Amino acid sequence: MLCNLCPRNCSTDRDVKSGYCKVSNKIKISRAALHFWEEPCISAENGSGTVFFSGCNMGCVYCQNQDISHGAFGKEITLERLAEIFLELQAQKAHNINLVTPTHFTPQIIDAVKLARNNGLKIPVVYNTGSYEKAENIESLKDTVDVYLPDFKYMSEKTAQKYSFCADYPKAAKAAIDAMVKQTGPCVFDDDGVIQKGVIVRVLVLPGHTDEAKQIIEYLYTTYGDDIYISIMSQYTPCTDLAAYPEINRKITQQEYDEVVDFAVELGLENGFLQEGEAASESFIPPFNLQGV
Repeated sequence: MLCNLCPRNCSTDRDVKSGYCKVSNKIKISRAALHFWEEPCISAENGSGTVFFSGCNMGCVYCQNQDISHGAFGKEITLERLAEIFLELQAQKAHNINLVTPTHFTPQIIDAVKLARNNGLKIPVVYNTGSYEKAENIESLKDTVDVYLPDFKYMSEKTAQKYSFCADYPKAAKAAIDAMVKQTGPCVFDDDGVIQKGVIVRVLVLPGHTDEAKQIIEYLYTTYGDDIYISIMSQYTPCTDLAAYPEINRKITQQEYDEVVDFAVELGLENGFLQEGEAASESFIPPFNLQGV
C-alpha cells in the first residue's frame, strides 16, 4: 500500500523501501524513557514517558534530533513490543505516554495503544508532532490521543520552504491544529496540574524571525483564545552544520525572546508557558542510545 499519510504524498510502498520520512513501515524507535524537560504540566514531578520514533516527514535543516530524524537511527520493534513499552513507562510512574515524531507510524500507534489499553494502560497519550499533518490523520486518532503537543513552526511559505522544504506547511499546520482542538476541546488538568486532555501549541522562536513568531502567536490566540495553551520556546540550538543558513547559525538572543514574550502578554495571552535559563543547550537533548527499547 502506498504511503500518503502526510502532506508530502510521497506515495512510497513502505513495505518495500523507506519513504520521505527515512523509514519503512516497521516501527523504529531510538529511546523510551522518562523525560523531564517538557512543559511542567506534561513532565510534572515523575516525568513524561517519552518514546522517540526514528525518521521524520519534515527534515528541518536545524533539527536538534538529526541522528534519529535525518539519520533514522533506532531499532525496529514489533507492535506488541511498543505496547509493552507503554506499559513499562506507566509502571515507572510516567504521567503520560509522549509520542515524539509519530506521524509516519500513525496506524501502528493506534493499534499499539489499543493493545496497551486492553492490558491496563490508563495514563493519557500525548501526540508530539511538527504539525506537518493531514487533518484526516489527526481525525483517525480520535480514540487514541488525549493530548496534542504540536509545533507551529512557520507562518511564511517562504520560510517553510527554505528550512523544511514544505511551502504548504502553514496551510497544513493550521488545518491539523484545528482538527486537534475540535477533537479535544479546551485543556483539562488533574488536581496536581497534570494535563489530561487538550492542545498545547509550541512556538519555537528562530533567530531573526521574531516577527514570524509573533504572527503565529497572534493567529493562535485570536483563533482559539483560552481553549489552548501556547508554549513560547527559547531552546533553539544550532547542533549541525548551518553554514548555508548563516542567519540561523546562532542561538536567539534574550532580547529576541523577550520581544516575542512581551508581544504575547500585550496581546492578552494568559494560558501559556515560557522557557528560561539554559533551555538552549545541547545538554537538554537526550541521548539516543536505545534506552528502554
